[in-house]
Amino acid sequence: MKGTGFHELVGGLRAVLAGWPDRRKGKNRSYAMEELGLSAFSVFFTQSPSFLAHQKALQAARGKNNAQSFFHIEEIPSDNQIRQMLDPVPPQSLYPVYDQIYERLREHGIVQAFGGVHDSTLIALDGTWYHSSKKIHCPCCSHLEHKSGEITYYHSAVTPVIVAPGQSEVIALRPEFITPQDGHTKQDCELAAAKRWLEQNATRYLQGPVTLLGDDLYAHQPFCRRSLLHGFHFLFTCQPESHATLYQWVNLLQPGPDLGSLKLRVKAGSQWHTHTYRWAQQVPLAEGEGALKVNWCELSVTDPAGTVLYRNAWITDWPITARNVAALAASGRARWKIENENNNTLKTKGYHLEHNFGHGQQHLSSLLAALNILAFLFHTVLAFTDERYRLIRAALPTRQTFFQDVRALTRYLYFPSWEGLLRFMMRGLEIGPYAKPT
Repeated sequence: MKGTGFHELVGGLRAVLAGWPDRRKGKNRSYAMEELGLSAFSVFFTQSPSFLAHQKALQAARGKNNAQSFFHIEEIPSDNQIRQMLDPVPPQSLYPVYDQIYERLREHGIVQAFGGVHDSTLIALDGTWYHSSKKIHCPCCSHLEHKSGEITYYHSAVTPVIVAPGQSEVIALRPEFITPQDGHTKQDCELAAAKRWLEQNATRYLQGPVTLLGDDLYAHQPFCRRSLLHGFHFLFTCQPESHATLYQWVNLLQPGPDLGSLKLRVKAGSQWHTHTYRWAQQVPLAEGEGALKVNWCELSVTDPAGTVLYRNAWITDWPITARNVAALAASGRARWKIENENNNTLKTKGYHLEHNFGHGQQHLSSLLAALNILAFLFHTVLAFTDERYRLIRAALPTRQTFFQDVRALTRYLYFPSWEGLLRFMMRGLEIGPYAKPT
C-alpha cells in the first residue's frame, strides 16, 4: 500500500520531528531534533531498551549500525542527551504523525473495514495510567493523597482507538493527556480530558457516522450531550449501581411494546449459548426535568445449564429494534478491546508503557508515552499493509517471540534496511518466497 511502508512511515515521522522546537542557540547542535526524537522512538519500536547501546557497539565493531539503516540516525545521542532535549517538547507536536497515518488508512479503506452498528466507525475511549511514583514528580503530574498522608504522583491519558467486532487489531488515534490545565483550580480528570478530545477532533474523524464507546463513567448526562453536540453517536456501558433513576424506569416497564425482548441461540465452540436481549426506548438518564432521554439495551448470555456467562447493558442514542439490538450489543462488547488489545498490550506485551523511561520536569513523560503509542501504531499499520511482516508474525508463536528475535538479530547483525531484516527472518523461517517446495 502506497505511503504505509516502513520507510514511508519513518520518513513521515522524521519530517514532523524536524519541525520540533530547538531551544539550543548558536552552534551547540551536535544532534538534530529529528535524530533525538527518532532515537527515542527506535527504543519503543524495537521494544529494546538497550537498542541504542547495542547499535553503538555494532558501529564500533562493524563501522555501521541498524539505527542508521532503519531510522536514518547518523549519530547516536546518549540517553541523557535525549531526555534533556526532549523534555520541553509537548506530546501534541507528534499529533500530525497520528493524523497522517489515520488519513492513509482511511484512503485505502482500512478504517472503513472497522464498521460497527449502522456501519458507523467505533471509537472506544478509556483512561489509563502510564507512570506513578511516591517520589518522582513534575508540574504536569496528577496526584492522589492517601489517608496516611502519603502522595502518589501519576501521569495518565485518554487513549482513543478504533475497534470493531471480529477485528483483533485496534487503530490508535491521538491521545489526550490528563494534566493540570491553565486557568483551572480543579485537578484534571478523565472526563474533562475526553471532552477536550471531542472538541479538538470532531471534524477530524467525522467523515461518516462515528459511535463512541466507553465504560460506565462516560454514561454521564453532560458527556452524552457533549457527544451529540459534536456530531457523535454514543454507546456507553450503563450499570444499575450508578444509574438508579434509569433502572427504576426500566423496571416499571412491562414486556411488550415498551420493553422489547429477543432470544437467539448462538454456537460457541461445541455448545449452543442463549443470548437474551431486552431494550427500552426514551428512558431518562437522570432525575429531574430536562433529563436526556436515551435508549437502553441489555444482553445476558447463558450456557445450556442456564448459568449466566455474561451480562452487560448500554445506553445509546441509536434507535433500538429487534433487527439491530444484536449488532448494538456486539459493538458495545467491542469496547473491551481498548483495554485488552491496546492498554494491556502497551503495558504487558513489551512496550512497558508504565515504565519510567524518563520523567523530566516539563513534557518528557507524556512525550515518551506518545512515542510509545505511536510505535504500537506503526506495527499495527505494518500488520495491515506489509505481507512480509504478516507472514513472519503468523509463523512465530507470539508477539514476544517476534520482538525477541528482532532484538537478538539487530544486536549482533547489521541489516541494510528494515526490509533486509524481514527477508533474513523469512529465509530462516522458510516462508513466503523462501518456503521449501512441497
